[in-house]
This record gives sequence, structure tokens and C-alpha cells, in this order.
Amino acid sequence: MSSARLFVLGVLARRGPMHGHQIRRSAQIDHLDLWTDVKPGSLYGVLQRMDGEGLVRQLRVEQEGKRPPRTVYEITEDGRHELEVLRARTLRDGKLIPDPVDLALGQVPGMREETARAALTDRRSALAHQLQTMRHLRAEADPYLGAMEKHIFEHTIRRLQLDIDWLDEILSQLPQLTAEPEGHGQ
Repeated sequence: MSSARLFVLGVLARRGPMHGHQIRRSAQIDHLDLWTDVKPGSLYGVLQRMDGEGLVRQLRVEQEGKRPPRTVYEITEDGRHELEVLRARTLRDGKLIPDPVDLALGQVPGMREETARAALTDRRSALAHQLQTMRHLRAEADPYLGAMEKHIFEHTIRRLQLDIDWLDEILSQLPQLTAEPEGHGQ
């Protein structure tokens, strides 16, 4: 499943025809990169591929002043069908995406405690900063959010808080975890 495809099709279906810069700007305004795996810079390539697949089509080319020409895209009927399929599949999919941190944690036994503590503390600080940022964005955006958007923010905030709590537990047990002999439990 391509999150970028889901975003582009969704934004075109909701907001109507747009050029790539407007779509990218929408992703930036929504801070999509903070709570999804969509990178705003990837959206131009996604648009071109979907145009080739018939999911979107070029409606017109606009040019304002000396700015470069911009192609305006609209979603096609095939694109609307693809959007329905992607939405349903993504909402239905209960698969937890593996986090590489789990693989790294499996390598902690036998590691120097100070090294592991420094790395995990840095991770905790980064997540705490991200949590603070999300709470701040939520407070700023709150008057403009619909009910579903509030749930989306809450989901991200809860996930971050859960990860921080989990790291605190690991950090409190770190002396025992790093002292555990490699291969223990196998």
C-alpha cells in the first residue's frame, strides 16, 4: 500500500483539481511527515505515475507571472475506485509494522550499559520532543479540526506516549538487560 497514493487521491477527491505544488503544500500544512510515512517531496513522482496509470489526469496547465507552468490534475473514475480500495484495505489491515528498534534491542545483551543508556535516552528525548510538538500542533489546530482529525491526532499522541513509557521501563531495567548473557533464552 502506498500512503502517498492514498493521500494524493484523497486530497484530489476532497478538494478538487490541484497542481502538484498545491498538493505538496497541503501535505506540508498538515505536517503529514510527522504522522505518516508520506514525504511531501515524493508527491510529484506519485502524481506522474498515477497519471500514466489513468488514476489522475492532466486537466490544464497554469502559469502565473514568471513562475514555471504548473499542471493541474484531477482524479478520474478509476482513481476514485482505487481510492475506495486503498481506504478500505488500509482501514481493515491490522498488521503492526515492525520497528527496527526491536531488532536493535535484541542486540543489547552484552552491550556496554553506558552506550545503550545514551542511545535509548537520546531516542526517548527525540520521542518526547515529537510528543510535545504534536500536542502543540493539536492545540493550535484544534479550532479547525473535524472530529476524525481530532482522533488522528489522539492516535499519534497516544502512540508516542506509549513508546516513551515503554522506554522508561527498559531504561529502569537496563543494568540487568545489558548484563544478560548473549543468546540467553534461546
